[in-house]
Amino acid sequence: MKYAYINGIILDGSEDMVPQKGKVILTENDKILGIVDKDTDLNTYQKIDLKGKYIMPGLINLHVHLPGSGKPVKEGVDNGERIKKLAKNPIVLIAIKKICEKYAKMELMSGVTTIRTVGGAKNYDTEIRNKINAGKMIGPRVLASNYAISVPDGHMAGSLAYIANSADEAVQYVRKIAEDHPDLIKLMITGGVLDAKAKGEPGELKMPAEYVKAACEEAHHLGLKVAAHVESPEGVRVALENGVDTIEHGAQPDETILSLFKERHACQVATLSPALPYALFDRSISHATEMEQYNGNIVFEGIINCAKACLENDIPVGLGTDTGCPYVTHYDMWRELYYFHKYCDVSNTFALYTATKRNAQIAGIGNITGSIEPGKCADFVVTANNPLDDLSALRDIEMVVTQGKIIDQPKVKKDPVIEQELDKFL
Repeated sequence: MKYAYINGIILDGSEDMVPQKGKVILTENDKILGIVDKDTDLNTYQKIDLKGKYIMPGLINLHVHLPGSGKPVKEGVDNGERIKKLAKNPIVLIAIKKICEKYAKMELMSGVTTIRTVGGAKNYDTEIRNKINAGKMIGPRVLASNYAISVPDGHMAGSLAYIANSADEAVQYVRKIAEDHPDLIKLMITGGVLDAKAKGEPGELKMPAEYVKAACEEAHHLGLKVAAHVESPEGVRVALENGVDTIEHGAQPDETILSLFKERHACQVATLSPALPYALFDRSISHATEMEQYNGNIVFEGIINCAKACLENDIPVGLGTDTGCPYVTHYDMWRELYYFHKYCDVSNTFALYTATKRNAQIAGIGNITGSIEPGKCADFVVTANNPLDDLSALRDIEMVVTQGKIIDQPKVKKDPVIEQELDKFL
């Protein structure tokens, strides 16, 4: 099918994008054929009249855990232990797969046309990716990691990650994960806010350097990039020294860390969405302990300072939501752009560029998607208002186009309690 998107205002995803009027986007099947003047002969195209609305590349979410809903954790409930118990029940696992499919579709309906999963249930991420690619379900493009690799007492150990007891076991798990042809490997190198055992010590190093090195070498040998959960300066240093390609989250960097980023051609994937509730919510709402809130603020500031320092030093910074954490839903990627703008002092234009073209480059698919250019995939979102003026324009998506398929007026059911609490920080 050949479409001509007319009467739209184009935001092309470039770093210095400006609204373009009087242009028409031509597509055929899943590809952009060209951007032409409005007086071009369009007789062979079906016209899609955008009626003065804004059309831009679909958002790309680089940090997603499909099984999680984002619902707040109930007071006194250990979410990690709950997930471990559920993961042992085969009947529950069937339900979890259906839930993952539902949430992948929700990402799409909210304007996210590509997701990168970084720790999921069993091999469901690749199964869902394959199902979408085969046209058996509607969903975003999926870059899948499946199960991650952790260590005893490590982050997500036994729930969304294998437990490696040696460097050799870490290598074996890389090979096991690779059997399902994932797009990347995920390591859990440090703990997180909820793993911390002392005030002021979130992101404790859990995975020994030799495990990281062995896993990265094997992944790279297999042609796979490595993403790593890291929330402390020591963890960032160990990750970069031993071959990790993307630092997920991040921490306060020093000159050594910044040099390592450059030497390794590594990137940071900033995730402000999960840290904000722990750091800034009233504890009567977040149900965080005083220690968790204190540590949450360290992580929040660490991610912000890492992003700022990376940007100042021309080190690529991408965006992901860490969807599945408390108060982080599958439909709120727009908030991550807003937080990036608000807390990292970037323009709305740079935030939108980061969530589209830059994220595509970091994910290794910059030649496929991320911008409105001839030859790229027809991945678009349409909004009534201009996100360059106000990023909350992305909150209400009027149309999603995924690999050429048009979804008009996509619908997402939102949690009013989550929306109410998060809106306090706009």
